[in-house]
Amino acid sequence: MNSALQRILVVGGNGFIGSAVCKAAVARGIQVTSVSSSGRPYRTEKGHTPAWVNKVVDWEKGDALQPESFAHLFADVSGVVHTLGTLLEDVDGTYKRAIRSGNVPGLLGSFLKNVVAGGNGGNPLEKQQQHLGKERSRGTYEVMNREAALRVCEAFISSESSTSAGRNVPRPFVYISAEDIFRPVIPARYIETKWEAERGIETMMANTTDYRGVYIRPSLVYHAHQRPVTTPLAFLLDLSATLHARVPPTVPTPSGILQTLSDQRPVTPSALEAMANILVIPPIHVDHVADAILASLDSANGVKGVVGVRRMRELIGWKERGGNSESGGKDDYKVQARFER
Repeated sequence: MNSALQRILVVGGNGFIGSAVCKAAVARGIQVTSVSSSGRPYRTEKGHTPAWVNKVVDWEKGDALQPESFAHLFADVSGVVHTLGTLLEDVDGTYKRAIRSGNVPGLLGSFLKNVVAGGNGGNPLEKQQQHLGKERSRGTYEVMNREAALRVCEAFISSESSTSAGRNVPRPFVYISAEDIFRPVIPARYIETKWEAERGIETMMANTTDYRGVYIRPSLVYHAHQRPVTTPLAFLLDLSATLHARVPPTVPTPSGILQTLSDQRPVTPSALEAMANILVIPPIHVDHVADAILASLDSANGVKGVVGVRRMRELIGWKERGGNSESGGKDDYKVQARFER
């Protein structure tokens, strides 16, 4: 066990990525506190409780939009991992239930509702006005992907660390962001709110040397048993990334052509760029994401800022296949420029 990394707090520790982080931390002898809206321990879709769940994991109930409900926990942790987020606006929970159970018709229904009907079957302009009101829907991109993270981060950097937690300095706030690979199937607001959260957290970090922001940007995250519907797509995307990586740089590729077409639209964010990305950025197993997060938490590794798939693989000891520099993710903010204009 790393003596500097003794206890971590995982917001959403009973979810898909959050539970993988908890499991990986337990395997390393790190104590874990999970905070979720239910406070319930992690269970598989079939209702099973894995053996690691009751080992040095405290399952706490708290509201990410009101982090004062669990702010007393910050002092004793060496770092925070914020895993809350949603790929589809999911006010009634239909999407997440469908993807956990492998319900393909239910999943397709959620996609159609978001893409064709503007998300949750509502008028986007009306929903934007609702966001400004006091009662905000918790299933929206703005709340799930951005506001919750900003509020938790603000509360974290306002806290004082105990002696044991202070050994892992600067203390990390790890935010689970995403690569830009899902447009136009997924509304652009998904990735926009993710990257808005990154920039908001980075702004907070600019005023302190005791904390650092880490922005994990996975591609398609898969697991054969927990997310069975992702496995066939993960296989195809991994094959595409492998083939692209083996093509000499001078030979045109589908991804390269799409990227060239996207570059001809410098003002408006183009979905062509996301389509180019998904062909070259390989999928990543949820356990590998968790391993990379644990490596990022350790301040001795000096990790900060954006961490794409290539960097995640480096952190867990993987070597990239092929020599195409476009494969494996883009670990900088240059790809955000069009969204900021």
